[in-house]
Amino acid sequence: MARIPVTKTPKVYVGGQFIRSESGRVFPIQKKLSPKGQPSLLANIPQCTRKDLRNAVEAAAKAGPDWARRTPYNRGQILYRLGEMLESRSAEMTDALVISGASTKAAAAKEVVASVDRLIYYAGWSDKYEQVLGNTNPVAGPFFNFTVAEPMGIIGIIADDAFPLLGLLSQIAPVIVSGNVCVALASEEFPYPAIVLGELLAVSDLPGGVVNLLTGFRKELVPTFATHTHIRGVNAVVSQEEKKQLQLGAAESIKRVRARKRDDEIDWTGEKAQSVYEIRDFIEFKTTWHPIGA
Repeated sequence: MARIPVTKTPKVYVGGQFIRSESGRVFPIQKKLSPKGQPSLLANIPQCTRKDLRNAVEAAAKAGPDWARRTPYNRGQILYRLGEMLESRSAEMTDALVISGASTKAAAAKEVVASVDRLIYYAGWSDKYEQVLGNTNPVAGPFFNFTVAEPMGIIGIIADDAFPLLGLLSQIAPVIVSGNVCVALASEEFPYPAIVLGELLAVSDLPGGVVNLLTGFRKELVPTFATHTHIRGVNAVVSQEEKKQLQLGAAESIKRVRARKRDDEIDWTGEKAQSVYEIRDFIEFKTTWHPIGA
């Protein structure tokens, strides 16, 4: 008797746990077409709601203070370890990109390698970005004047459909390395690699709630990303209309928005896709005065 394969039951990764959508809704994604052109079901992906997004923000808020208090060196160690784990499971992640139709086999392998390198890159900045972005300011008086970098808090991330793994990690890594936590909406067109990434995060040293991954439709979730008052910044790759929606909502809730257009075809593999200034976009600067000799 032929064995029937066990179909994967994907869940989103929120607060260190795997959950179904609060509404119970799912949307199907197909495997990449076979040479004979026969499509087949890959998985039913959770279709997250605004309630799921609010729950993810609550989970991030609980994890935020502990993550921000950790030493930069420790955060770097955790990101480095995540890069190690991704490299050890590179074959699995490559398959996830290929069967979802996001990439060819050769391109997927390159994307996974670039994703590992991106994590290691930002792990290296963990205990250095403050020296580069902060400052000791000259003042006309008997005082020391320091500008130091501090995390903003909860950052919303809306991922690009192009490079659904590398693009997502390129947005997440510079946000969390400085002590922020995030709620990320995975690629709408290719969400499956983010599901596999959540399974990797669950067994890594990253505390639950630091990275929360949602799947679903932009049209349902972008307005809540824009207006939720506990989300302090948004790092998004969106259409022109979605960018306008984010900016209008952010004006009401007073949040920082970095929105790049999906039509610009961002080169996530290039050198310009990684920089200490990606970290700067989501930190705040505090200036402290201290009397000399006190």
